Amino acid sequence: MATLLHIDSSLFPAEASASRAVTAAFRERWEEQHPGGTVVYRDLNAEPVPHLTSAAHTAGFVDPASHTPEQAAAFAARVRLIEELEQADAVLIGAPMYNFTVPSTLKAWLDNVILMGRTAGETQSAKGTPVTVVASRGGSYEPGTPREEFEYVRNYLGAVLGSGLGLDVDFIVPELTMAPQNPAMAELVPLYEASRDRALEQAAAKAEQLVERLAA
Repeated sequence: MATLLHIDSSLFPAEASASRAVTAAFRERWEEQHPGGTVVYRDLNAEPVPHLTSAAHTAGFVDPASHTPEQAAAFAARVRLIEELEQADAVLIGAPMYNFTVPSTLKAWLDNVILMGRTAGETQSAKGTPVTVVASRGGSYEPGTPREEFEYVRNYLGAVLGSGLGLDVDFIVPELTMAPQNPAMAELVPLYEASRDRALEQAAAKAEQLVERLAA
């Protein structure tokens, strides 16, 4: 049976979070189609992982037998996160845009799981694993929009997850999520609603597609 690693990083609860709504739609369809599977869930807002420390970093480049107690404890925490990634058959990540980039909690998770000589570099131990990223944002940063140059979520995650870790990356992008709350964006509400509905449909379809792919 396949294992889904589901990661959310939004600051907001499900009823107020565009990314959580879409990851929930993905997961719901995944579980409907694959009731015997396993879901490993990490809410990085509720339970943040440790930011990378010098002990955790240096421990990855020396013989474990020579680890100090501090290095051993820090590296063990990294290994738990790395093993969750390696053991997943598919990965789902909620990545809202905050200040033009990913939440710091998601960056901390990435810093922990990127380990040269294991998940990154020539080996890439999770290479080929499909990862679906729900990259929600309050405005629009698509090509041709005024803020196109501030798109540092898809660009960054595409590079680090794809090139860095060798994962098979796909994005779902609910945009204009601030339109219902911002009077200055009132005329964009229909576009927001269309984007939201499209994202929910894409999430369900992607989950179904992945279940079929993994079952083949």
